Amino acid sequence: MLRRGAAGDVISALLRETGAAQICWNRLYDPADIARDSALKTRLTDDGIAVTSCPGNLAFEPWSIRTGADGPYRVFTPFLKACLAAPGPDSPFTAPKSLTPPATWPASDDPGTWGLLPVRPDWAGGLRDSWRPGEAGAAARLATFLDERLPAYARERDRPDIEATSRLSPHLHFGEISARQVWHAIGHAEAAGVQGTAKFRAELVWREFSHHLLYHFPDLPARNWRDAFDAFPWLDDADGFRAWCRGRTGYPLVDAGRRELWTTGYMHNRVRMVAASFLVKHLLIDWRRGADWFMDTLVDADLANNSASWQWVAGSGADAAPYFRIFNPVKQGERFDPEGAYVRRWVPELARLPDRYIHAPWTAPATVLSEAGVVPGRTYPVPCVDHATARNRALAAYEKVKVASQN
Repeated sequence: MLRRGAAGDVISALLRETGAAQICWNRLYDPADIARDSALKTRLTDDGIAVTSCPGNLAFEPWSIRTGADGPYRVFTPFLKACLAAPGPDSPFTAPKSLTPPATWPASDDPGTWGLLPVRPDWAGGLRDSWRPGEAGAAARLATFLDERLPAYARERDRPDIEATSRLSPHLHFGEISARQVWHAIGHAEAAGVQGTAKFRAELVWREFSHHLLYHFPDLPARNWRDAFDAFPWLDDADGFRAWCRGRTGYPLVDAGRRELWTTGYMHNRVRMVAASFLVKHLLIDWRRGADWFMDTLVDADLANNSASWQWVAGSGADAAPYFRIFNPVKQGERFDPEGAYVRRWVPELARLPDRYIHAPWTAPATVLSEAGVVPGRTYPVPCVDHATARNRALAAYEKVKVASQN
C-alpha cells in the first residue's frame, strides 16, 4: 500500500481507516529520520496508539557498542573488535506460513501517477538492466555471492574488472534485506569452512561503523570531523568538477568509474576511492560537493556510508586515510585493472590501445595512438591536471591543515 504526504498525517489517517491500535516500524538513524520518527511516536502515543520501533536495519544498534569509557567509538579497528566480541544479532525469524488479510484493503496510490520514472529522455535503461529491486532480488544477489564469489572475496574484492563483490549495498539501504540476515549467512558460510568470511564481515561492520558515527555525530555530512580541515584551501573549479562528473578527466580509471556510475547507478568501491581522492586531492574540490553528487547518482546512496567514506578519503574524518596518501590513478589502474578490461568496457574509445598504455594513453607513441584510433584532446581528453603537479599542490594544501592542527 503506497501513499505520500506528511508522515504524521498519512499514518494517522490510515489508523483511523483501519481501526488499528498499534503501529510498528524499523528504526532509521539519519538525523532527519530520527526527528521525524520521534515526533511521530509522540503524536501517536498522545492519541492512544501503541508504538513499537524495532532494530531491523543494523546488526548492532548505534548506542549498544561503547568504548571502555562508555563513549562512542571514533576508530574503526577497535569498533570492529568490539562488535566481534559482542553478542551477535539474533537469528532472523522464520517467515509465517500465512497472514490474515483485512476484509477490505485501504486505498493505495498508483505509483504510475507519481512521475518517478524518467521519460524524456529515459536514462534509466542501464539501471533496469543492472538491478532487480525487491526482496527476491536481494535474496538472489546474496545467494549468488555466497555460492560463487565469497571464497575469492578477500583476494579479488579490489578488482573492478572482476565480479567479486556482493553488490548488496542498495538492498541493505532500502531494507530489502537486513544486516542481520547477511550476518547470519556469513556465519553459516564460515561454519561450512568457506574462505573470505572474515573480510566480508569486516566490510559489513564498516557499514555499522558509519551509522555509529552518524548517530553520535549527526553533523558528519556537513562539517569536517577534524576541525583543522576548516583551514583547507578548497578550489572553486567548475571545469574540473564538470570533467569529473562526466568522466572526462583524461585519467581512464577515474573516467571509467564515472561512466559506470552514470550508466548503472553504481561504482566499484576501489574506483570510488580513487575517484573521490582525485576530486579532493588532484582537483582540491571540497569533499562535500563529491558527496552530494554521489547521493544524487548512486543507487546505494546512504547518508552514513557516503559521509563517513568521503571524509575518510579526504583525511578529514574518523579513522581517516593519511593526508599524504594520494592515489595515483595510473598505478591504481595498472594494479587493479591489469589487463584494462574495466577501462575498455566503460571507456570504449580507448579499447584498441595495448595494455601497457590503456591507463596512461598520453604516454603512447603517435603510431600506437593512430592505430588505436585515439586522437588526444578529440576522441579522448588529455589529463585535466598533471599527477605530479597535483600531488605537490595537495601536499602543500595539507600542510596548512597540519599547521592549523598544531595551533
